[in-house]
Amino acid sequence: MNTKDFRMAAVCGWVAVLAVLAAGVGVFARGDGSTTLVTSARGVTYEMATTGVYAYNAQRLVAEGVGWDVFTLLVAAPALLMAAWFVARGSFRGRLFALGLLGYFGYAYLEYAVSWAFGPLFLLFVVIYASSLLGILWIGVSVVRDDLELRFGDPFPRRSYAALNVTMSGLLVVMWLARIVAGLRGDLAAAGLAGETTLTVQALDLGLMVPISLLGAFLVWRGSAIGRALATAWSVTFVAMAAAIVSMLISAALVEGQLEIVPVAIFGLFAVVAAWIGLRIYRGLGADAPHRLTVRASLTLT
Repeated sequence: MNTKDFRMAAVCGWVAVLAVLAAGVGVFARGDGSTTLVTSARGVTYEMATTGVYAYNAQRLVAEGVGWDVFTLLVAAPALLMAAWFVARGSFRGRLFALGLLGYFGYAYLEYAVSWAFGPLFLLFVVIYASSLLGILWIGVSVVRDDLELRFGDPFPRRSYAALNVTMSGLLVVMWLARIVAGLRGDLAAAGLAGETTLTVQALDLGLMVPISLLGAFLVWRGSAIGRALATAWSVTFVAMAAAIVSMLISAALVEGQLEIVPVAIFGLFAVVAAWIGLRIYRGLGADAPHRLTVRASLTLT
């Protein structure tokens, strides 16, 4: 076993274990559901949680966070542990899969660290997203240094991948700009500002998710090997994020008694389509890579 692969796998395992701890505490120590009616400094009245590790946050935010924690605990963290095993075995596909999952954890716990009211899990959130970023950089550099031109052959779902990411990016821009404009006009309820002081999710999505999605779509459309590597990893992040949002909305519905059917349907559809495209990418990746790498090695020796 390559020492470098083992160390990269150890970082993935470290993130997964910490995420299990954070998500487990979030689910099982969320409190008894007690709330109190408060009014923010901006004059918005909302129900605030008073017990559990997510105390001092809006009830809606806690309900959404618990749904996200459930997905992390049951799906994302076990998937990263599985990916770590493949990374330790030197799998190229395993590295890309782990890279995509680390993207999910990096985003999720950066959002947690800057969204939740200060509480007992704050430092854990910081360690998780910092470790995820370290893993992204380390594994990302190892992927870029690989023979990418030989790893990715045709056919590659170039059109469907680009269309999916452009569509999702456009939807996020329209949705979040509507909230931002509403907030600037003074309609704080429409902006979603209950206990929060700013639009953290919107800042992260418009500043990170949308640019990365559009960059990946552009590079894939141009036929770039780095773009294809990014697309392969990003498809995993895409599926995980969309599925976590569905879990989040269902959790909120269990608390509020009303399911937001349209957002659930939209993000559920995006998750399914992204999973289908991702499966096509991963099935094609490396199918004849050993042959191409062998030919490359033979030509080099010759």
